[in-house]
Amino acid sequence: MPLARFLVRLGYAPVFFAGFLGAAVTLAERGAPPWSLPILLGLALAVSFAAERLAPYEPVWNQPHGDAGRDLIHAAVNEASIVLSVLAMPLVSGVIPGLDVWPSGWPLWGQLAVAVLVADFGITLAHYASHRIPELWSLHAVHHSVERMYGFNGLLKHPSIRR
Repeated sequence: MPLARFLVRLGYAPVFFAGFLGAAVTLAERGAPPWSLPILLGLALAVSFAAERLAPYEPVWNQPHGDAGRDLIHAAVNEASIVLSVLAMPLVSGVIPGLDVWPSGWPLWGQLAVAVLVADFGITLAHYASHRIPELWSLHAVHHSVERMYGFNGLLKHPSIRR
C-alpha cells in the first residue's frame, strides 16, 4: 500500500473527530458567527471526498455506475427532510409547554453526546419501521439498491451484495 494511502486511512478518523468536530464545538462555544460552521462543514466534505479518491475501501467504487441522478434525488429529499425536521422542533416544543427535559446546564460536549444518542435512537427506530411498514419500505428500498459506496451516496448507507 502506498504511503499516502496508508496515511489517509490512518489519519482520517482522528482528523474528523479531533479536528473537524473539535473545531465545530470550539467555534460554537466561543460564539463564532453562524456562517463559520457551514464553511467548516464544506472543508470537512472536501477532505472526505479527497480521502475517498486517495484511499477508497474498494477502488472500483470510484468508477461511475450511472447512479448519480438517483443519488442526487435521494440526497435532496433526505437533506430536505432533515431541514424540515429541525425547523419543526420549535413547533413541537411549543405543543408541549413546560416540558424542560434537556440538560441545558451540562457542558456542550455532554449535550452533544445526549443529542447523538437521541438522534441515533430515532434513526434506528425509523430504519426499523422502514423495513416493517410496506408504505415506508417503498420509500426506503433505494437504501438497499446501492452497488458502490462513494461520498455522494453516503446517505444511502451501504452497497448491496451481489453473488
